[in-house]
Amino acid sequence: MRVTQSASSGSSGSSGGLDLNLLVALDVLLEEQSVQRAAHRLHLSEPAMSRTLGRIRKALGDPVLVRAGRRMVPTPHALAVRAEVSAVVERARALFAPGRDTDLRTVTRTFTILGHDAIAALYGAALFARAAQEAPGIRIRFLSESHVDAPFLRQGTADLEVGVIDSTAPEVCVETLYEDRMVGIVRAGHPLLEGELTPKRFAGSGSHLLVSRRGKLHGPVDAALAELGLERRVVGSVGTLPASMFVLRDTDLIGLTSSWGLPMAAAFGLVTFEVPLELPPLPLGLAWHPRHEADPAHAWLRGVVRELMGDRSAAVA
Repeated sequence: MRVTQSASSGSSGSSGGLDLNLLVALDVLLEEQSVQRAAHRLHLSEPAMSRTLGRIRKALGDPVLVRAGRRMVPTPHALAVRAEVSAVVERARALFAPGRDTDLRTVTRTFTILGHDAIAALYGAALFARAAQEAPGIRIRFLSESHVDAPFLRQGTADLEVGVIDSTAPEVCVETLYEDRMVGIVRAGHPLLEGELTPKRFAGSGSHLLVSRRGKLHGPVDAALAELGLERRVVGSVGTLPASMFVLRDTDLIGLTSSWGLPMAAAFGLVTFEVPLELPPLPLGLAWHPRHEADPAHAWLRGVVRELMGDRSAAVA
């Protein structure tokens, strides 16, 4: 589906002049946040794209995109309607597509995957290779987890969430793939690795570093220790797993990781160990908004990620 040159000029911005081309253009403009890049995506000249943006602004009664320094950012109203615009465009694509016979090699889309930073590290190479082979028109964006909770799937900020899904929103589709577990991680030669490791020794033999996108200084480990009347000393937290490994490599701090972090831990020369506590499992899976349910391209994305994560779960089982 593309915007034609003729659809970018001429008719008025009244409700009678609205057409699907404007919705497609609005969808791409909100995704690219650039008139130049949107013009390239839609095979239009920049002047034609600017005129289309003008028609959209007139139709919505809102600037849609405003300049902030050297870039353009969406207005609050544009953010509010973004998910619905995307849904309408996707439904139109599905309506005019040949259903199950859709040739993924002809699909032009950009998908955003939200999740832990380890997702791109573990699955990025394989996912990009699969896209190049099976759906070369699909681009994939990895978006790190935010320090704030927001309805990213409903808003259309992300198309697929991967990881520990804690959303309870009724409109979100959730598929659990397997359960992961936490293991301890320290530098090679750390004193904690010598001798029997008990909960008391784990809690009291050093200082601990957390990984938390929200900056938390406590977690399930602290709850498990509290049940035993124990408490560990947490000296701080960092936002990402790779950042924690740089710190752990050069200190005597004690950290945690899931199976996702094992390849990175090995690359850093770090050593993992079993935590001597009963910790809750980590259910790993996928989440997406129902508007993507019947979309062949999104189904392809879900299938590939599901397959890659299945291979990973089998490897660490």
